[in-house]
Amino acid sequence: MAEICLTYLNSQQVKVFSTNPSPDPQHTPFLEYSSLYWGVHAKRELSDRAKLLALKLFDDHNNHMPTKTLLQAQESDRYIGDFDKICLFSGLHYASFEMEGCDINQIDCGGSTPLMWAARNGHSGVVKMLLGRDDVNSDKQDNNSESPLSNAALNGNEGVVKILLARDDVNPDKSDNDGGTPLSWAAYNGREGVVKMLLARDDVSPDKPDKHGQTPLFWAIENGHKGVIALL
Repeated sequence: MAEICLTYLNSQQVKVFSTNPSPDPQHTPFLEYSSLYWGVHAKRELSDRAKLLALKLFDDHNNHMPTKTLLQAQESDRYIGDFDKICLFSGLHYASFEMEGCDINQIDCGGSTPLMWAARNGHSGVVKMLLGRDDVNSDKQDNNSESPLSNAALNGNEGVVKILLARDDVNPDKSDNDGGTPLSWAAYNGREGVVKMLLARDDVSPDKPDKHGQTPLFWAIENGHKGVIALL
């Protein structure tokens, strides 16, 4: 299935699709599926042919519909980018693994680095690999001034949070454009494990308000997260 998806994504039929405007999903039903799920199949079993097809896809990502489809699927009220400007989304972003010739700190249309994507999706092994580089910026913020740590905290990726908190160059109390911190985002989503880790730090303010005066406790109460309320 990985080979089938990747063969389709590398086909001339897909390459001629314009990213602006995007093709009607009803006319290309396999495009969204193959763009989003080829990696799921590849993780189960990756043949040598699939590896070559994946590298080919990573190498030909500019203005390519699979890239735009992937970005759109990741969109949330906290991640909004210009999906018609995807040329800065590199093969390294797509794969979130080390690839010769790529800038390790290169940003995509939302200002996210490969490390940010790995942290957001809870890929601890990839995070360790990227942080093993001397030239990686482990605390680089995106267009919303959100850091890899805040993204990992929001999504409850405890393994990634632990890795990032062990670094001296990561600020565990850094605020984003709205004044939100990793703790406030963890409290907002009820991530008790992450909240415990952050509250164990002397350099994390448990009652730091955002620009609207809302504290981590406010967000925990607002969303009914009893476990987080008790911790705070």
